[in-house]
Amino acid sequence: MNDTLLLLGFATTPLELISFVLALTTVALNIRQNHWAWLFAIISSAAYGFVFFESRLYGDMALQLLFISVSFWGWYQWLHPASGGKTLPVTRLDGRGWLACAAGWLIGFLLIAWLLTTTDTDVPHADGFLTAGSLVGQFLLSRKKLENWIAWIIVDVLYVWLYVHKGLTLTAVLYAFFVVMAIIGLLAWKKSAPAAPGAMVLK
Repeated sequence: MNDTLLLLGFATTPLELISFVLALTTVALNIRQNHWAWLFAIISSAAYGFVFFESRLYGDMALQLLFISVSFWGWYQWLHPASGGKTLPVTRLDGRGWLACAAGWLIGFLLIAWLLTTTDTDVPHADGFLTAGSLVGQFLLSRKKLENWIAWIIVDVLYVWLYVHKGLTLTAVLYAFFVVMAIIGLLAWKKSAPAAPGAMVLK
């Protein structure tokens, strides 16, 4: 059912291919600040959860489950902002926000990497670092923080290497696309973000 197939010279599976298309759609809609991106994120995360399980990327598999939960929350945040407006505006982090993100990434990395060393994965530290970074990026995206794109650029560049290493060539190509799309997203969101952080502390 999910046997390996060749697509344009890349070895992939039907499930990875479906996940690929759904993930691209998600990011494209995020760039446009379209709230339906969250629906595609939920479906894409569920599909990729199975892909990563088969590749023994357990951190990434667990991350997809967290993404599904956070996506419901993010969808609500975008449609029902605390400010009372119709939609959540794009804002920037202040100094405390940056510090909180860095600390969260570090603590998440140490905890997740330690947990992954108890499994049969061969990349516990890389998987742990990128899983923690993805959680930071997803949280910032949920709050419509401009800096979510910076987190995704860092994470996606490193994911390209990891997925090549794991033989997930099509997913590596996907994340190379994600790097480009994250740069586009950063530039697009910059136009609608205020110039100064102001009241943009993480909440």
